[in-house]
Amino acid sequence: MRKLWLRWIGLALFVVVLSGVMIRLGQWQIHRLEGRREANATIRVHRAQAVQDWTAVMSPGTAVSGDDQWKRVRVTGRYDVSHQVQVRYRKVGDQQGSEILTPLRAADGRTVLVDRGFIGRKDDGTDPDITDIPAPPSGQVTVVGYVKGNENGKDTAVVPVDGRARLINSDSFGKVAGAGYVNGYIVLMSSTPGQTGMTPVPFPELDEGPHLSYAVQWFCFTAIAVGGLFILIRGDIKDRRKRRDRAEKRHRARPAPVGKPATRGGVPIDQLTDATTDQERH
Repeated sequence: MRKLWLRWIGLALFVVVLSGVMIRLGQWQIHRLEGRREANATIRVHRAQAVQDWTAVMSPGTAVSGDDQWKRVRVTGRYDVSHQVQVRYRKVGDQQGSEILTPLRAADGRTVLVDRGFIGRKDDGTDPDITDIPAPPSGQVTVVGYVKGNENGKDTAVVPVDGRARLINSDSFGKVAGAGYVNGYIVLMSSTPGQTGMTPVPFPELDEGPHLSYAVQWFCFTAIAVGGLFILIRGDIKDRRKRRDRAEKRHRARPAPVGKPATRGGVPIDQLTDATTDQERH
């Protein structure tokens, strides 16, 4: 029985730790769901608002806040193609490709990054070379788009190398270009004059994603783990009872031991005749 108790305690500790991890994962998915709902609500509100001048949203020396993201703004200036950055490993719909970030020098002298759009991979599955990317309109251009905050990560992801990066970060891009960019960037929706050869990056889908179903799965896994522990312990108890019952049945079925018969004069008493007994009396 002691071995069983040690087994049960070990399993119980394992299930407690495992359940704690799975519950935390479920809570994390719930947290992501709440964040997704908040972002969707913000996007809906800002999409319904009128287009603003970009200086009303993006201020010098101030990071783009969560409340400012997705606001639609208008900016006029000239593109600086010499410091254009190709941000790889992007996806629009089912297509893999890159997003092209081009600095735009505004009329007031400040420079803001503009995500000019998405360009898919070539037929051989590789990204187009930076020199093959369609050029932006020359001269003055007016861009209407929505505001996004910087993406953060390791230097290997945010610092452009040979005009390529994996994350969009205006601070890092500005340092490499030797210029100070306004924090955040603008995702182009339309421009005047227009551009060709690129697909504007659309607003994200306003759904809740798979977070709720993932959370339910993790909580179900927790219930299965706890239920499995009790089922296993119950099975051990049943097996132990069965073994005990079989041992008792074998014990009852065993024949009783037979002792030696009583004798008198070397002759068993039950074989003595009455005559013999009478003779012994006389």
